[in-house]
Amino acid sequence: MESLNFKDIFKSSFLEKTSSFSIVDSLIGLLAAFALGLLIFYVYKKTFTGVIYSHTFNISLIIMSMATGLIIMGISSNALLSLGMVGALSIVRFRTPIKDPMDIVYIFWAIVVGILCGAGFVPLAVIGSILIGVVLIVFVNKVKIENPYLLVVRYSSTSIEKSLEHVISGHAIKHSLKSKSAMPGNDYEVTYEIRVKDHDLDFINNISSMEDVKSAIMLSYDGNFTA
Repeated sequence: MESLNFKDIFKSSFLEKTSSFSIVDSLIGLLAAFALGLLIFYVYKKTFTGVIYSHTFNISLIIMSMATGLIIMGISSNALLSLGMVGALSIVRFRTPIKDPMDIVYIFWAIVVGILCGAGFVPLAVIGSILIGVVLIVFVNKVKIENPYLLVVRYSSTSIEKSLEHVISGHAIKHSLKSKSAMPGNDYEVTYEIRVKDHDLDFINNISSMEDVKSAIMLSYDGNFTA
């Protein structure tokens, strides 16, 4: 009977795959993903225009770039592993709602960077990330978009509606009635979408001082949420 030696016992495909693993290439890919993740971190922080800045979400973009690169490095040389990884990732479900569409852009950017760095296309990832960062900084910070306002007025008599309409039309570039509600106690509430002249919001004081007006609230509106 042929005896087994120590080398034969531990001879396996695992050791063969480990021998073909390049630590230098992996470190270069991970470091590149980390550096470009920092670029994404910086651009997101500079271009954020929402209400509450999430530092943890921004950090997750860096980790997402590195983790995606790590996955690509692992599955690039093994077809069976790639199929298993696809099956494993298919059960992942993200429960956190994305309120700002721009957050999806940054998530996709981080994933693309990780894929390119993991596949060895580091120069392409660097050039593409620089161009994307420049475009985002220029268009988000330099291009000015006038978001409308929502004016919510609560009053107790319908006799002031014409006067209210006159005050709004005199100070707004454009306005439209969005809703009107009748509440218990003979109270009424109207909501206008308005665009004001040069951010002139002083007329809300005139509205609040009108007879039978109980409250007047101005909300900034960007199409996704109010603040």
